[in-house]
Amino acid sequence: MPRGGKRGHKGRAKQFTNPDEIDAQMKAEKEKAKDLPENAGDADSEESSDDDSEPKKKGVEGIIEIENPNRIVQKNKKIAEVDLNPRNRELSRREREEIEKQQARERYMKLHLEGKTEQARADLARLAIIRKQREDAAKKRETDKKVKDTKA
Repeated sequence: MPRGGKRGHKGRAKQFTNPDEIDAQMKAEKEKAKDLPENAGDADSEESSDDDSEPKKKGVEGIIEIENPNRIVQKNKKIAEVDLNPRNRELSRREREEIEKQQARERYMKLHLEGKTEQARADLARLAIIRKQREDAAKKRETDKKVKDTKA
């Protein structure tokens, strides 16, 4: 059976590089590496100054000035600019509504305790009726008790 099965071998024959060629390539790479650090130091200093000002532009951006209103450029804030006092910042709608709801609840409870709300008036009227009924029941018990004592 031929190499590669029924269909035959489709790949190329393997080629091995000569050890002398490998040594020549290694020497050439070492020489490039020696030359590179001298030039690389100059290039790095130039690139680092460019990197600080603006990031590297891609595609047509380097040629044409493009402003995307949807793109948000993140700005680093300095510690002095950061607002640590939360009272000075604007509240969101939800926070503002929550505070208003809490204040309204406190006002209502205060009025309720003073008896100025309709619910408080209704509660007080019910309490007055219940007290009246209890007083009448207590008087009735006392009279019944006196009647039993006089009979006995």
